[in-house]
Amino acid sequence: MALKTYNPTSPGRRQLVLVDRSKLWKGKPVKKLTEGKTEKAGRNNYGRITARRRGGGHKQTYRIIDFKRGKRDVAGTVERIEYDPNRTSFIALIRYEDGELAYILAPQRLAIGDNVVAGDQVDVKPGNAMPLANMPIGTIVHNIEMKPGKGGQMARAAGCYAQLAGRDSGYALLKLNSGETRMVPSECVATVGAVSNPINSNTNVGKAGRKRWMGKRPSVRGVVMNPIDHPHGGGEGRTSGGRHPVTPWGKPTKGKRTRSNVRTNKFIVRSRHSKKK
Repeated sequence: MALKTYNPTSPGRRQLVLVDRSKLWKGKPVKKLTEGKTEKAGRNNYGRITARRRGGGHKQTYRIIDFKRGKRDVAGTVERIEYDPNRTSFIALIRYEDGELAYILAPQRLAIGDNVVAGDQVDVKPGNAMPLANMPIGTIVHNIEMKPGKGGQMARAAGCYAQLAGRDSGYALLKLNSGETRMVPSECVATVGAVSNPINSNTNVGKAGRKRWMGKRPSVRGVVMNPIDHPHGGGEGRTSGGRHPVTPWGKPTKGKRTRSNVRTNKFIVRSRHSKKK
């Protein structure tokens, strides 16, 4: 895939840079592998906003992705590569030998007609899935389980991957893109290769309206609000806040470390915040 630019026929098009998706499937997804998606607009079951700056956007159909790769030792052929509005990566439609269809995350260098298989002992090639215990050290993987049988949770966005750095006492050591090194049970399944569409980070949406199509609402700075709305608000003329940056509820932000998941801290061998020597 390549990036696509446009002639400056309008201010919004002047800066617009998108991924060229001309080689992807142009039809609709497989209906039995989709389900309806209700718009939440950042609200919880009480109807209160819990995730700000969300709402609107184009209607989307959710594609059911096989993150577990539970169909073992049955070869599947890549029927087509598709666009998925719910994620930054592309997805691949797999037809297994018994005729069953499934969507998986499309890794880089996976092409139409390629064969993929999930099992305990399979070839190390993009799209194949197997337990980390059976992979060679140094393998690039994505869609990594954190609990055996739960399905892939790590390295699922466009261009993401992790590297199997070693094994120790029933755990696999994974080096993540963030610089963090984390332990995962060796029986967890991962898919070989890096996720497709790595150039997604180089795109430029060009205008605010395109962000609205994506369901993203404007982000208003606290310093332009009133004191009732934000701790940074108020003051005569333009002010820069006059205090350390905080959230609307007074919690420190802008670099303040907020991780408090002590239960899983023991699995982090090297933090992404640790200084490089």
